[in-house]
Amino acid sequence: MSYCLAIKVNDGIVFASDSRSNAGVDYITTYSKMFRFTWPGERVLTLLCAGSLATTQAVVNMINKDLEENTGPINLKNASHIYEAAHYVGTLSQKEQMQHREAFLASGVSGEASFILGGQIAGKNPELYMIYPQGNYISASPQTPFLQIGENKYGKPILDRLISLETTLEDASRCALISIDSTIRSNISVGLPLELAIYISDSIKEPKYIKLYENSVFYKEIQKKWGEGLKRAFRYLPRFEWEKPNSYD
Repeated sequence: MSYCLAIKVNDGIVFASDSRSNAGVDYITTYSKMFRFTWPGERVLTLLCAGSLATTQAVVNMINKDLEENTGPINLKNASHIYEAAHYVGTLSQKEQMQHREAFLASGVSGEASFILGGQIAGKNPELYMIYPQGNYISASPQTPFLQIGENKYGKPILDRLISLETTLEDASRCALISIDSTIRSNISVGLPLELAIYISDSIKEPKYIKLYENSVFYKEIQKKWGEGLKRAFRYLPRFEWEKPNSYD
């Protein structure tokens, strides 16, 4: 599996992803699930992928081929709106899945893939879309400013509690990392390294980007502080009426 998420707030968009593609007792593989496309001053797009690695890699290869050869009526560089680019990615995904449909069915393997595409085209507002395996898509909204694909259930509660349009980009980024870290603790199919891209609204330039490994000082500090904070909050939960009052430092 994998886990990717993006958060759209007033100040911009945060993209985060893990790198696990296969996890077994003696076989673990990692591949980047984040792809950034930047034409400074014109448009900035980031694509996150989850699901069948064969499908996602084929889609990314076709995207790059269309950009290099400038083929097709729509590609990431000439789409007038990001929803058009989302439709384009969904079409490529469906084409790849249908091409190998019989082989997938015969082997009992799913070829489905999901994507998140977001960014900004100069002169337009930042946009964020989730593209389903069926090729259709939905956008982030003020009521739901974050989108998730892959193994999302473990990392959703913190997003529900903390994220709003007014959340700062930095706080949204920390929240995204904690969301993925919580998922890593609960599911072996999600794993390090993590990738984080932070796009500032109306900048139309390359997002800030970091890659975090198990021994990254910043990542270890995030884990430590979050764990300590949870334990501290738990100790201060209300006591049952039959319990003796706790004394705190």
